[in-house]
Amino acid sequence: MGGGSGMGGRVIAVLRGSDGRFLLPASRVLMDAGLRLEVQLPTPGALDVIEALDGAGAGTVITRSDAADAIAAGASFLVTPGVMTDAIRYGTDHGVPVYAGALTPTEVWDAHRAGATFVKVFPAASVGPGYISALRQPFPEPKYVAVGGIKLAQAPEYLAAGAVAVGADAPLVGDVLTSGDLDGLRDRALAWAVL
Repeated sequence: MGGGSGMGGRVIAVLRGSDGRFLLPASRVLMDAGLRLEVQLPTPGALDVIEALDGAGAGTVITRSDAADAIAAGASFLVTPGVMTDAIRYGTDHGVPVYAGALTPTEVWDAHRAGATFVKVFPAASVGPGYISALRQPFPEPKYVAVGGIKLAQAPEYLAAGAVAVGADAPLVGDVLTSGDLDGLRDRALAWAVL
């Protein structure tokens, strides 16, 4: 999948939950569909899944220690929920792409200056695709990824506005981590994979 670049397709599937029973099979379904995978660290078994699946990334990376644990498990990229400078620098110092969360123009600039490979605009659905276009005016250098509440029908608008990828959370993964509905997940994943 993403390999060293942290890029692959234009969709990053975001898995998080308080129940890890279906985490590995759900992760396999998403990656088999051609999506990049972000497994959020608070999810039980996250590091084990990252270690088991080549190309998986780690999300909710907040501290330097989180970054070190994720990289040791083989994470192909790191995702921070905000401008976590220590985690960003640790990742970039170790050659691992970092998606740094940001929303305001100041946060976007701070994430870019800290060395983030991508700026994750979160929560994107609350500001809409036009916000990505607006950010690109004063800050054309960062590569933007739109994440947070984006539905399948809206995703092309974010890509057209200049996002290099979109993160798909609840609208893609649904309740798979509690229900174990892998067939439903596979159908949704294949619909997202064509973006």
